[in-house]
Amino acid sequence: MNGLPVTAQEVITHLTEPAGALESRIDGIIAGTPEAEVRGIGVAFIASYEVVLEAVRLGVNLLVTHEGAFYSHQEERGLAPEDPVHAAKRKVIESEDMIIYRFHDHPHSYRPDIITAGLLGALGWENHEHKDLGTASIVRLPQSLTLSEIAEHIKQKLNLPYLRAVGDSRTVCGQIGIAVGYRGGGQHAIPLFEQERLDLMIIGEGPEWETPEYVRDAAAQGRSKALLMLGHAASEEPGMKLISERLAGRFPGLPVHFIPTGTMIEIL
Repeated sequence: MNGLPVTAQEVITHLTEPAGALESRIDGIIAGTPEAEVRGIGVAFIASYEVVLEAVRLGVNLLVTHEGAFYSHQEERGLAPEDPVHAAKRKVIESEDMIIYRFHDHPHSYRPDIITAGLLGALGWENHEHKDLGTASIVRLPQSLTLSEIAEHIKQKLNLPYLRAVGDSRTVCGQIGIAVGYRGGGQHAIPLFEQERLDLMIIGEGPEWETPEYVRDAAAQGRSKALLMLGHAASEEPGMKLISERLAGRFPGLPVHFIPTGTMIEIL
């Protein structure tokens, strides 16, 4: 780094280069300016209010997040600035001169998809990947396990208090499809069961009346099919952690912090 200041744009250029000449209407700076000098980098799944406050506490002024800050995939369609929750968050961001960079489409366009790679690594399954489909990964376990055993493995590795499941907990699974984020919708996930001869799909999320209903019907027909739903953040956060590690290697003169978001939805 030679002691030279690093701008937000330099960090962004480094992040986007592996995706090639990708044009994205989602990725971009949603607060601050690209010319600003970076004092430290925070990396998180989403720019929640708590994440923003933690970034302030850590003294970083560039926050790289996979999802946005204002409650809509298309940021400009989020809540109006005069909404009190929106306004309070915006006030903290602006008062601290924080730069927030939304990094969503580019990491999914890495080959392999770095968000999926992060999840595979966190589960210890990176060497069991059988096929990379781009929008999903097929894992072939060296030894088949029951749905219950796989669920316990995932909870331990990702530090999750619970998972949601469809299918018999005794279902034996060896061929597994993994689709992070919102790729669990029926149009994407359901065909993979037959095309890839899957016993189990592990997804982030998707409409509950699509893939989960398909798996419920399959199980009711006596077919050995199962589904595990991690939640959107749980499925993609390991990928953002991997990104933070790579940023630390590329910018050794800057403090880089991975900021976990924690479990948002609780079971009462």
